[in-house]
Amino acid sequence: MAGRYGLKTIVVSNGGLRPSRDPMIDNVVVAAGADIADDWIAERCGEGDVVITSDIPLAKRCIDAGAQVLGPTGKLFSKENIGMALAMRDLKQQLRESGEIKGYNASFTRRDRSEFLNSLDRIVTSILK
Repeated sequence: MAGRYGLKTIVVSNGGLRPSRDPMIDNVVVAAGADIADDWIAERCGEGDVVITSDIPLAKRCIDAGAQVLGPTGKLFSKENIGMALAMRDLKQQLRESGEIKGYNASFTRRDRSEFLNSLDRIVTSILK
């Protein structure tokens, strides 16, 4: 999709990425450590940027910075729903720690991929207008 719209894409990680030869893709490798990649992203994103993450605290930081934030299943995080997402994250963490629920995530489905691509397309076209 980034190629279709001619968008520069930045992939941030603390390692394990295979560098891309595509000049529109920048791979940024940060030091290993808790939240180092998150800090790099949150400190540099802003209006007109799209951040893709399943990390709810990072999503909040990016929203606060003015970026559009999309989860890998196509869920758009916004100022209106990020508080509930944070509360649910904390509740589920407490339930996992107490043994009330298991820590399994649902499998990524074709529908998730389709929702993600549709949501991303809507966000990118709205930003480019």
